[in-house]
Amino acid sequence: MPVYEYTALDRAGKTKKGILDADSTVAARQKLRGSGIFPVEVKEALSKPKGIPSGPVSLIGLLKGVKPGEIFAMTRQLSILLGAGVPLVKSLEALISQITNSMLQKIMAQIKESVNEGNSLAFSLSQHPKFFSNLYVNMVDSGEASGSLDVVLGRLAEFGEHQQALRGRFKAALAYPAFMSLIGTVVLFFLITFIVPNITKIFTDMHQTLPL
Repeated sequence: MPVYEYTALDRAGKTKKGILDADSTVAARQKLRGSGIFPVEVKEALSKPKGIPSGPVSLIGLLKGVKPGEIFAMTRQLSILLGAGVPLVKSLEALISQITNSMLQKIMAQIKESVNEGNSLAFSLSQHPKFFSNLYVNMVDSGEASGSLDVVLGRLAEFGEHQQALRGRFKAALAYPAFMSLIGTVVLFFLITFIVPNITKIFTDMHQTLPL
């Protein structure tokens, strides 16, 4: 089933944007009207987002337009929903409605559609290798096979969040010596440019030799 992007007006006249799946543009407009909003523009979403850089990463690619933290937050939310007994497709639908990043929203809508067609979540994720690494997909596959998908997703989220925190601490640890080096360079420049010439001038005016 195709995925459509829409711009619509709610009953208060406020503009709303999002995505939904429907059989056609007409069906998408009908679905929007049925939910109480007036469609202004409805167009089919791109089947594959553009502008995604390539390159290996430890868990999830650092993607243009999608922060790793957003992926980890989505993973944790999905874990919580599944742990509460919400079916997978319904959980994905709930996630899509909460995601504010349009690129990630499109990807998750395509994943939900793939799952809805009978594919496993791991297979659906594997269709987006720039977003989800082999490690991520394989762990999800193991979770589905063992019936503990919510637990595995929770561990993935914890692992990703730990990576983020570790990276933040590493950057903070590097920031202090870099700052001190900058201060030292500024002080040295000030001494060479202003202080040393003035001292040299004083000794010259006194006809004294500058001590070494």
